[in-house]
Amino acid sequence: MTETNTNQDKRTGSPSDEKRWYNLIYAIVVPIVRLLYPLSFKGRENIPDGPAVVCGNHSNLVDPILVAASFGKKTFMHFIAKQELSGVPVVGWALAKAGVCFVNRGQSDIGAMRSMMKFLKRGDKIFIFPEGTRVGEDNMVDAKTGAVRLASKLRVPIVPVYIPRRKKLFSRVHLIIGEPYYVEGHNHNEYEQLADDIMERIYELRDGESA
Repeated sequence: MTETNTNQDKRTGSPSDEKRWYNLIYAIVVPIVRLLYPLSFKGRENIPDGPAVVCGNHSNLVDPILVAASFGKKTFMHFIAKQELSGVPVVGWALAKAGVCFVNRGQSDIGAMRSMMKFLKRGDKIFIFPEGTRVGEDNMVDAKTGAVRLASKLRVPIVPVYIPRRKKLFSRVHLIIGEPYYVEGHNHNEYEQLADDIMERIYELRDGESA
């Protein structure tokens, strides 16, 4: 396991502790963000019980908070965040306590993958941005394969979520939660195709809403 994730493990507690910290941060942060970005959502009935890999497109720092709000406080998720956030005073510590998993982008972070597998095996949900970074326009970057590798290996569903890219303060933001589905991959090429399919399904949610 990488040194980064070893340090993260030292800051985290039991699953119940993580949920308590998640609920505390949710109660403080989500109302503020919902005030700045009035939220509506569709598809909460598609949220499965038990473990799942939730995937969405990414364009804004508030996207994870909007996703948490649309899934509701009772749906605990481990969000995957860039490693740099773990070094932010207080913020990094609090996020780690709430079960956020920090990942070194641009390299194979075995420790982070093991943490995500642990979360899924114990029945939790994880949230990943397959694009790996904030993107200004659809289809500008290739999707990473981590989400589909986890979902395939552990046989848990993927839940696609569309988040509008263009957001204005005090203007409504409408998120769409798609139906869960399963994937199965056996080699890198198949995983790449499955990763691209996630983004296609996310954009289909957008297109279906505007049709």
